[in-house]
Amino acid sequence: MKKLLAGISSLVMCATALTAPVQSAVTSLSANAADVNYAEALQKSMFFYEVQQAGELPDWNMVSWRDDSMLTDEVPGGWFDAGDHFKFALTNAYTAAIMAWGVIEYKDALKKAGLYETYMNNLQWGLDYVAGCDRGDAVVGTIGDGFDHQCWGSAEVYMRKYKLTSGDDTRPFDLITCTSTTSQMAAAMAAGYIAFKDENPTLAASYLEHAESLFALSDATRSNEDQGVQKSYYPASDFYDDLFYAANWLYRATGEQKYLDKCDEYIPNLATESQSTERKYTWGYCWDDALQGAALLYYENTGKEEWKTQMEHHLDYWIDGYGGKQVAYTPDGLAWLMEWGALRHVTTTAWLAKLASDVAFKDDTAKAEKYNNWAKKQLDYCFGDNDLNLCYVQGMGENNPKTFHHRTASGIHDDHWQSLGLDEADAEGWQTEYAHTLYGALEGGPSKDGTFTDEVGQYQYTEVAIDYNAGYTALLCAMIDDYGGEPLADFPEKESPKWNEFEVAAVIQQNQASYTQLQIWAMNHSAWPARVVENLSYNYYFDVSEVLDAGLSVDDIQVSIGYDQHAGDEGALSVSKPIQYKDNIYYIKLTFNDGSVVMPTGQSEHRSEAQVRIAVADTAPAGAWDPTNDPSFKGLQEGGQDLLKSPEAITPYITMYDGDTLIYGEEPDGTKPSEEPVVSPTEKESESETTPSESSSDDLLYGDVDMNGTVNILDVITLNKNLLGKEIINDDQKKRADVVLDDTIDSVDSLTILKYIVGMAALPVKS
Repeated sequence: MKKLLAGISSLVMCATALTAPVQSAVTSLSANAADVNYAEALQKSMFFYEVQQAGELPDWNMVSWRDDSMLTDEVPGGWFDAGDHFKFALTNAYTAAIMAWGVIEYKDALKKAGLYETYMNNLQWGLDYVAGCDRGDAVVGTIGDGFDHQCWGSAEVYMRKYKLTSGDDTRPFDLITCTSTTSQMAAAMAAGYIAFKDENPTLAASYLEHAESLFALSDATRSNEDQGVQKSYYPASDFYDDLFYAANWLYRATGEQKYLDKCDEYIPNLATESQSTERKYTWGYCWDDALQGAALLYYENTGKEEWKTQMEHHLDYWIDGYGGKQVAYTPDGLAWLMEWGALRHVTTTAWLAKLASDVAFKDDTAKAEKYNNWAKKQLDYCFGDNDLNLCYVQGMGENNPKTFHHRTASGIHDDHWQSLGLDEADAEGWQTEYAHTLYGALEGGPSKDGTFTDEVGQYQYTEVAIDYNAGYTALLCAMIDDYGGEPLADFPEKESPKWNEFEVAAVIQQNQASYTQLQIWAMNHSAWPARVVENLSYNYYFDVSEVLDAGLSVDDIQVSIGYDQHAGDEGALSVSKPIQYKDNIYYIKLTFNDGSVVMPTGQSEHRSEAQVRIAVADTAPAGAWDPTNDPSFKGLQEGGQDLLKSPEAITPYITMYDGDTLIYGEEPDGTKPSEEPVVSPTEKESESETTPSESSSDDLLYGDVDMNGTVNILDVITLNKNLLGKEIINDDQKKRADVVLDDTIDSVDSLTILKYIVGMAALPVKS
């Protein structure tokens, strides 16, 4: 036990000293992937697909922080491809086909789990987009362009940003005839027909019509030359595997022999192993290699043993080797194909292994058990059964990666998207955490050595995408069939904002005997959902008592805008004359001609700067102008741009409005927005430094240094960082850290918490 404790202590100290990228961070000692609720996992995977929805959102969309987007796309709806805003017919089709396959094979399990309707809604969403991309002699291949990778912002405000850049109201799209794409679309439509033929015959018939038309186009074209924008992101290579895949789905949908006859044409052209005549069994089933999925379908359609053998070779290659070849494995047991989306590949292969064990090898107990067990082991790796105890499915388990590469879910705009742990964002003092939990998203996964780089910019590890979740989702259908599970009754909870979505920052530029000049930022950091406010304004309140006492009137107060960031364009500010609020309290209202120029999409858009002067004449009697009792002057400091960038410049006493509705700040009589804005972490820390903690011992969980409600290794790391001077903890955290109750915090407290985690010590019990 002493050796174990010493080893853990060493890991803790190493983790304490680490900065990004995070490598083998030990963050939990209690992960138990064997207890996974697969129905909950599938429920959350559906949530992820609903996050990815473009267009006008359906009433069944469960994501409270999403809203309509991309309403002017050439083809409405569909799924955004990944963490960006592209829509590809190829990946929408590939994903929809596998999802359809899952429900075709395991419909009863989904119904028993109560997830059938949700699943079918999401499946239809993807299929309808694929159908919409079919233009007869070509298909809409890609909607979006390179700007989708340049803009880090939420989907809801993307088109505002895009219009600023392109001047256009619609996104570019292309028409292509790429056989791999059209074949995948045909497969999806045929699978969709099978999935819906009993539930919605009319819809299913339309899918089948598209399937037959798309297959005819694919078979006639037999070329991947015309890929369009897709080629830069999903370059399709061979197309015969896709034709083979589509033909098998068409046969399964129609029972027409002509599709099996087409398979006979394609089979001689299918890929073989390098320098061999043996049919290819290496690599994996994915958007660019449908061979192994098609092989299993062909075996189901024909019963030909050579295709059962094909599946055996492929699965053995992934498990324990075949023909002198075997996929690589991480030290902790993950079958690892490549750095880009390692978990995407293994879960899709696990889907084939699970289905093959239920279909092709159901009469071979040993093989079925081998493939079954391997599939479960690989899936459980994703849920935390690995050396890092890291669950790579967001919102599942106790320990997820801290970052994921997803613009809309981050809620963070261009100049802050790297804010997690990076000095630049911390220095500016705005958002330092993601806005949303991206429930159900399967991240790319670890490196070949089992380490994981938890950085949003390292998207080979932290990327999420619809095709990443596709095989994983179908596999969950099969796992529910075997292990059952119950979806969460209260999922999802509606999110509350983690920061003020709208804020005002201000500093005093000049404060003279006859005037006050202010530099003001009006800011939009909205993310629940991200949005623009066209009728946006803000008020500055002041007391006119001194003016009146000097024998002047309110009409003697002069207001001017010295600088307006949007002067001369559609968002230009106008300022009112003084307006009476109550008694001697007046305000000026600064109104944007178009408030949508302030939006959470970048450094130049998330804030709008103005310089405003409120004055009386230079000849006014001495003391006629005194801002010190003005409600909006409270707490303002003299300074320039550097101070304006800091949290100290944020003021609640300059109020912001959407039309007549108060959306930020506190009016002089104490009126606040109907939903009170959250206090920023920086403000909380400032309060804790100046105000004694009022927490009672009833609120304390001793050892919970990071104050997340549990005691684990993260608390030791937080305390050690404080002891090393790398992190400041507040008074409440210090009380929780003092587990030996000696009114000090030191290494003894850290060691005691560590002993508690491994069962060697007790902590004080909260009273």
